[in-house]
Amino acid sequence: MPANQLGIALFGRQSEQRRLGDFVDGVRKSGGAMLVRGEAGIGKSALLLDTAGVAAARGMRILRTAGVESETHMPFAGLHQLLLPLRTEIGELPAPQRDALGAAFGLTDARVPDPFLIALAALNLLGEAAARSPVLLLVEDAHRLDRASADVLAFVARRLDSEPIVLLAAIRDGFQSPLDGAGLPELLLDRLDDTAATALLDSCSPTLTPAVRTRVLREAAGNPLALVELPIAARDRKGPLPPGWLPLTTRLEQTFTARMSGLPSTLRTVLLVAALNDSTALSETLDATALITGVPITAEDLAPAVTARLVDVHEAAVSFRHPLMRSAIYQGASISQRHAAHAALADVLTGRPDRRLWHRAASTPRPDESIAVELETTAKSVRRRGDLLSAVAALEHAVRLSENPAHRCERLVRAAEYAAEMGRRDIVMRLLGEDEQLQLSAQQQARIVWIRESFQDGIRDDSAAAHSLADLAETMAAQGDVDLALKLLSSASLRCFWAHADERSRQRVVTVAEGLPVDDLDGRLLTVLAFAAPIERGKVVIERLRHLAAHPTGGRPAARLLGSSALMVGAFDLSEEFCAASLPALRAQGRLSLLTRDLGAQAWSAARLADLSVAIPAAEEAARLAHETSQPLMHAIAQASGAVLAALRGEQDRVESLAVAAEQVALPVGARPVLATVQLARGLAALGEGRYADAFDHLRRMHDPADPAFHLALRCFSLAELADAAVHSGQGRAVAGIIEELEAVALTTPSPSLHADLRCARAVLADEAAAEPFFDAALGADLRRWPFVRARVQLAYGEWLRRQRRTAESRAPLRTARETFDALGVIPWSERARQELRASGESSRGRSSEARDVLTAQELQIAQMAADGLTNREIGEKLYLSHRTVSSHLYRIFPKLGVTSRSALSSALSTALRV
Repeated sequence: MPANQLGIALFGRQSEQRRLGDFVDGVRKSGGAMLVRGEAGIGKSALLLDTAGVAAARGMRILRTAGVESETHMPFAGLHQLLLPLRTEIGELPAPQRDALGAAFGLTDARVPDPFLIALAALNLLGEAAARSPVLLLVEDAHRLDRASADVLAFVARRLDSEPIVLLAAIRDGFQSPLDGAGLPELLLDRLDDTAATALLDSCSPTLTPAVRTRVLREAAGNPLALVELPIAARDRKGPLPPGWLPLTTRLEQTFTARMSGLPSTLRTVLLVAALNDSTALSETLDATALITGVPITAEDLAPAVTARLVDVHEAAVSFRHPLMRSAIYQGASISQRHAAHAALADVLTGRPDRRLWHRAASTPRPDESIAVELETTAKSVRRRGDLLSAVAALEHAVRLSENPAHRCERLVRAAEYAAEMGRRDIVMRLLGEDEQLQLSAQQQARIVWIRESFQDGIRDDSAAAHSLADLAETMAAQGDVDLALKLLSSASLRCFWAHADERSRQRVVTVAEGLPVDDLDGRLLTVLAFAAPIERGKVVIERLRHLAAHPTGGRPAARLLGSSALMVGAFDLSEEFCAASLPALRAQGRLSLLTRDLGAQAWSAARLADLSVAIPAAEEAARLAHETSQPLMHAIAQASGAVLAALRGEQDRVESLAVAAEQVALPVGARPVLATVQLARGLAALGEGRYADAFDHLRRMHDPADPAFHLALRCFSLAELADAAVHSGQGRAVAGIIEELEAVALTTPSPSLHADLRCARAVLADEAAAEPFFDAALGADLRRWPFVRARVQLAYGEWLRRQRRTAESRAPLRTARETFDALGVIPWSERARQELRASGESSRGRSSEARDVLTAQELQIAQMAADGLTNREIGEKLYLSHRTVSSHLYRIFPKLGVTSRSALSSALSTALRV
């Protein structure tokens, strides 16, 4: 943009210029991102250009990209444009990241991994460039970026706090972008005030008559582009301005269209072809226009459009001065003219088969099975390259062009499956609305049922739904589609988990699952059994899980399924083990959605074991990734797990803030596991403060079938706390019915957590004179992998001994409990053991400060990995951070722990992490 035009476009924007400049200066060394938002023509792009000039003067490297509507179907097109200047540096990345970018940009035929691995590669590539000089990323019309590129930029934007990289992205009001959810600061551009608007109009159109000047000021309403463009339309118009102009954006499009009315018809055809072309290549536009008109076309033919300030023409490219120009030309063309333009572009793109196909598809108004088949093949190809959105678009085109009704149905269902895989509920619902008009096969209808279920998460108490899903799974299995049957059963079991299905429905799910021709050790089968019937099939699941733990093989199913299964049956030690085994592969593959679920299971299990060194980082990362991958229920359950951990640490304010946030998501949809975990957290917090009656009230809710916090499985894992609260609040008799019920449950399942809690509860609730044998039984059990459970029994035993006036004997178990609680970092229980010891006449040394006391969850995770010998780059690859971000964290960690080198980290952490 020429300097004088830039000055006009920015007229009246001095305050916004200063704010943007201050932002760039403030984060140039530490990194940051900002959205510049406003309506069409408000001056966003001009601000970015002006900022780029300032940044270049300060030695920053400028990388640019822009969203183009016609490129939204091209995977990673915007990212490719942004990173093109760095293409020679891609080879310096670690091999998995180098290969990921190569596959994403179509440089290799390799299957594209999860998009988050591509995002990490982009972050590190930019970080390496920024190490040489600070980098400014400018993204114009970010709302028009292809979804894959926008997701990557959102990922990058959230991780710029330690990189000398600044990201500025312009978004038009009323449009959505993945960047909206990145939590970035925004610069909102309002319209110019009256003074600035008048000055701008007078500077660019000083000869307007008073009447026209007043009319333009009123109609432009402070929009800078309108103030520049509407006077041109007014001058070119013969006769008075029409009354009642349309809303501004449409009006501006009409203004552009009006400026084309005096252009030669050939030139108007050139502009239509350029508007529909998904490239700025001048030669493609000229050649395609020549096919339509039948006469040779040269760049000189575009001169009137350049003079009218509609386009810019460079040596080999033609570009529109404003995105509204494209939409104005598109809207002004007839359908037949658009078809002709697309057909001509297809004819000239013989060397670009992917792009050629899109234009062929857009050029025909009638079904064409040959094109539909090619589109279906393309959908498979782009899905392999990691762009599900483009795969959906290709299949939708194929549906429109399908001649065979059966093919049309299959393509539409598959498009819905791809959209479900992306988590795009909006697209799925639109596609399924079209499905209702088609004659689907029974198998296709079953797939649609599963697709709908993938967005339900099984919430709401509806036993009939679980039962019907099991019936449908049985039918699909009988037809030979065992994989679909397992998917449907998985959905049914999730309904049993999230809601309160009746015994008949749960048994139906189990019966169908156990009748499938699959390996008994198949992780999918074990997950269905564990989620649908954690008590009834607890013995079977635990035995098979123990076999798999003892005989690990590469050919066995994914460990992530096994970790969740172990959690449901109360085998928290096995759950931790399986989750830890699955994390490396999920991190390496960049499968963040599955990684989130695995971390969530790890956090829940580790929290119940009071293994805080594992649970705290897992819960924090699960919550962060759940937000990033748009999994609200997983985010809520990670927050609830975080509340449990805060209770164990005695962080009362944090308990309630996390509990309330989780409840706000869970209550409206009746997500019982979240609500149960919230009550567990509040019960633990009350126990830690000695508010035993409050603790009893919270924990009792988990055992009341009429309460939304009731959960068939999770209630089994809080019995020791309930007994503790009941005894200390004088309500021991009130839990007799619950104990009796769970004693019966324990005859069915060997759940380690349930049996450990029952042994503790029997001892705590027993008559004072008869309690000792119960304590002996509880302490005699093998609890080597359950130190928190063992220490709680020791604490209760020491309390009982002191009440029996066996004070000297009480000190040993109390002392051991205190030391275990100190090592675990469960501060309220440490203080409770100290109080009991003081009451017995023995003083206790003060509890020493630990790493957990001074480090954030992420800092603790990084410190642990560094202590294990991982490099900054290796840590970054595991946590999806740049290695410079890891370095910055370590820079803050060292003084907090009082160390000066990585070699000292292990000893600094050992006190906090060793039991």
